Amino acid sequence: MRVFVTGASGWIGSAVVDELLAAGHEVVGLARSEASAASIRAKGAVVLSGDLDDLATLRRGAQEAEAVVHLANKHDWANPAESNRAERAAVETIAEALIGSDRPFVLASGVLAGETEPSPFVGPDSLRGGSENRAFDFIDRGVRAIAARFAPTTHGMGDHGFVRYLADVARRTGVAAYVGDGTHGWAAVHRTDAARLVRIGLEQAPAGARLHAVAEDAVPTKEIAAAIGTRLGLPTTSVSPEQAGEHFGFIGQFFGRDMSSTSALTRATYGWTPTGPTLLEDIAAGAYDD
Repeated sequence: MRVFVTGASGWIGSAVVDELLAAGHEVVGLARSEASAASIRAKGAVVLSGDLDDLATLRRGAQEAEAVVHLANKHDWANPAESNRAERAAVETIAEALIGSDRPFVLASGVLAGETEPSPFVGPDSLRGGSENRAFDFIDRGVRAIAARFAPTTHGMGDHGFVRYLADVARRTGVAAYVGDGTHGWAAVHRTDAARLVRIGLEQAPAGARLHAVAEDAVPTKEIAAAIGTRLGLPTTSVSPEQAGEHFGFIGQFFGRDMSSTSALTRATYGWTPTGPTLLEDIAAGAYDD
C-alpha cells in the first residue's frame, strides 16, 4: 500500500516508517523541515513537505494514499489548547479526505481507557482535541478509523519522552525521585514493538479497533526512579504529591498518577507479541544517560 505518514521523522513515526518499508509498503512522509525531509528520504521514503497547520497538504497526502498513519502532534506543553486545536483540525481534514473510501486511518491516541472502552476525551477542548472519538465519528461515512493507543512511555535508545524528562530532573536536582510510595504503575512499550503494532493494525484491524501498544502493564514508578538513580549514580527518594509539581515541573502531574494499562485483547486478536527490551533494561543500558 501507499501509506501517508504524519510525524514520519518523529520518535515513533521513524520506527513506523522502517516497519512499513520492511513490509513492502510505499511510504510518503510529511516533513516540516529540510532536516526532517532528509531523514525521511534516507530511509527510502517519499517526502511531502508541510506541517499540521497546512491542511491543504494533509488533504492531498490522504487523498493520494491508500492508507494513512497520523502520528504528528505539536506537544506544546506551554499551550495545550493550541496542540488540541491543531490535532482536531488535522484529524478532521484527513478523515474528510477519506470519506467513502474504506481506507485505513490509524491515528495516535493514549491508553487512559480499557481496550473495549471509548476514549474519555470528547470535544475540541479535551486532550488531543478529542481526536480519537472525532475520527470514529467518520466510520459511518466509510472511513476505517483505527486508534493506536500508545503506552505513556514508548522507550528505546534516543528516547526524548517522559522518562528523558525524569532523568533530566534527576541530574538537575541530584536525586532520582518518585511520588508518594511509588507503587502506582506506568505502562510501557519499546518503540519497535509499537511500530509493528501500527503496521499490523493498518493491514488487519477493522474500523473502530482500539489497539493497545502496551508491553508492560504497570512498571512501578519507584522502580523507574530507582533504575534512573542506579544508572546515574544518584540516591533515590520520595517526594510528596504536594511537592511533585515543584520538584518535577510539568511531568509531576503525570508521574504522580497511575498510568497502567493492558494489551491482552490486542495480543489475542492480532497475534502481537512484544519482543523489545523492557523499560528498566533500556534505562540500565544507558538510554537516558545524557
